[in-house]
Amino acid sequence: MFILALDASLSRCSVALQGDGRLLAQQVRDGDRGHAAALPPMAAAVLAEAGLRAEDLDAVAGVVGPGGFTGLRAALALAHGIALGAGLPVIGVTTGEALAAALPPERRAGRAAWAVVDNRRGRVVLERFARGSWAAAASPPAVFAADDLPQPCGRVVVAGDAAEEVAERLAARGADVLLSAVRLPDAAGAARVAALRLAGRLPPLPARPLYAEPPAVRLPEAA
Repeated sequence: MFILALDASLSRCSVALQGDGRLLAQQVRDGDRGHAAALPPMAAAVLAEAGLRAEDLDAVAGVVGPGGFTGLRAALALAHGIALGAGLPVIGVTTGEALAAALPPERRAGRAAWAVVDNRRGRVVLERFARGSWAAAASPPAVFAADDLPQPCGRVVVAGDAAEEVAERLAARGADVLLSAVRLPDAAGAARVAALRLAGRLPPLPARPLYAEPPAVRLPEAA
């Protein structure tokens, strides 16, 4: 089973190809800008490295968010374009799922996982995962001020670009919190989650942008 995954949800864009549970090829580019221009050649390079065409794939996956407005749409537009041309399904993966999938097993052992993303408006977006699970909790991603974060129920490991601040605040409250080194999602983690979703082991997720709150939009000034 071959899955091409794309991610540009935060300050990194990446493309990965997974086949039969193995990472076959990957391209990663850090930075806040230029995702739309960078992703197509990265996807072409990944397929070429593996010696595959889009028609050889079983599915295309895209990280749906929460994350940056432009990056999410760039990755998902490319994912849908590749899938449409090859007659493939498109699988959605949340930013938190990709972050949780990137955590080493020893960091997840006995702990729930929190994926926390800086929304650039002084708040964080939280996705919570039960111990041993890559599937998000029943509640959708939620936005919190750092001072208003809920108290974890038991031990927790924290990942994401807001992880350092969140872990510090939870530790100050006496929580048993482990700060992971995983700050940004990547397409390799998204591919692992997409494989589970394609196999029916996770519930389906539409491959369209997922925003925890409305995007910040500046309206044009009246003439």
